[in-house]
Amino acid sequence: MSANPPGILARAAILLLLWLTGAAMRAPILVAAPLGPRIADALSLNQTGLGALTTLPVLALGLGAIPAAWLIARFGARNALIMAVLLTGAASAARGAAPDAMLLLIATAATGLGIAIMQPALPALVSRWCPGFVALGATVYLNGMMMGEFIGAGLTLPALLPAVGGGWRAALFALSIPIVLLAPFMLIPRLHGERPTLDQVGRWPDWRDTRVWRFGGLLGLTASTFFGLNAYMGAVLASKHLSAHIDLVLAIFNAVQLFASLFLMATIRRVLATPRLLFATVTLHIGGLAVVMVSASLWLIGGVIAISFASAVQLITLTSLPSLILTPARAGAVAAGMFAVGYVLAFVVPLIAGSLVDASGSITSALYFLLGLNVLCLPLGWSTITGLEIQRR
Repeated sequence: MSANPPGILARAAILLLLWLTGAAMRAPILVAAPLGPRIADALSLNQTGLGALTTLPVLALGLGAIPAAWLIARFGARNALIMAVLLTGAASAARGAAPDAMLLLIATAATGLGIAIMQPALPALVSRWCPGFVALGATVYLNGMMMGEFIGAGLTLPALLPAVGGGWRAALFALSIPIVLLAPFMLIPRLHGERPTLDQVGRWPDWRDTRVWRFGGLLGLTASTFFGLNAYMGAVLASKHLSAHIDLVLAIFNAVQLFASLFLMATIRRVLATPRLLFATVTLHIGGLAVVMVSASLWLIGGVIAISFASAVQLITLTSLPSLILTPARAGAVAAGMFAVGYVLAFVVPLIAGSLVDASGSITSALYFLLGLNVLCLPLGWSTITGLEIQRR
C-alpha cells in the first residue's frame, strides 16, 4: 500500500472519520437510558427489562468480540469495520420499528453485535490509517466514543426528542441514519504498510495472555459502573425526590467523559505512564459511589462527576493500549479478548444489580452492589500496569 504518509488535510479527514466512528460506537447504546421510561410505558417493561435495553448491547459487545477477531483476520480490519457499521445502523433503526418487547430486545442485541465488531477492528486499523500519529488517532476515536455517550444520554431529551416531534421511535431512526452513511467514507483513507497475513493475525483471542484478563476485568468494572449508573440514574434520583433534575444529571454525567477525553487527547502517553493509574481510577469510583449513596440533594453531582471522570480515564487507558503497545497483527486479537471479558462482565453486573432492585424494591441495593465490586477490584487495579510506566523513570 501507500508508502507516503498522509498530508495535513488527509490527516484531518482521517481523524474526523475516526471520531465519527467512535461516536457511532456509543450513541446507539446510551440513547436507551433517557428513552427508557417512554419505551417501558409503551411496551410494559419492568426494571430488569428496562436495564436490559442498555446492558443487552453490552453482552453482545462481549460475545461478538470473539468472532470479530476471526472476521478481521479473514476479511481485513477495514472490510470488517464497514460491515459492522452497516449492521449497527440498520439494527439500531430496527429498534424504532419493533412492535413488542421481544423484537425490541433482538434488535438491541444486533446493535451491540455490530458495535462488538467495530471495537477490535479500530485498534487493528488505526495504525494503518495513521502512520506516525497512532496515539493521536486512538485518542481521537475514543474522544468520539465519549461524545457519542454525551449525544446518546445527554442530548436525547433536550435536543433530539424535540427535533423529531417527541417520539421515541423517531428518535431511534434519526440517530441511526448518520451511522449507515459513514460506511462508504471508510473506503477513502489509504492503508499504509502491509496487511498482515492470515498466519500472522490472531484469528481468536489469546486467552493465555494475562493482559486479556487483567485489562478485560478492569474494563468490565468501569463499564459496569458507568453503564449501570446510566441505566438506573432515573430510579436513583426518584428515590431521593430529585426526578425533576434527571436531564441535568445525565447531561453532566456524560459531559464529564467528553471533557476528560479532550484532556487525554493531548496527554495520553503521560497519563498512561502514571504509576498505579488503574488503582487510582478504581478508588475514585468508590469515592464517587459513596457520595451518590449518602447525598440527598444535588450535592450528589460531585459523586457523579468523580465516577464519570474515573470511568473515562480507565476506559480510554484500557481501550487505547492495544494500538499503542502491540503490532497491528496482534492488536485485534488482544483487543477482542479484552472486550469479550470486559463487556460480558459489563452485561452481567448491571443485570444482577437490576434483579437486586426488583427483589428488594430499593435502588440502594444496586449501588451497594456496584460499590462492593469496586472495593473487591482494588487489588487488581494496584497490580495491573500499562507497560508504559517506564517512561517516567
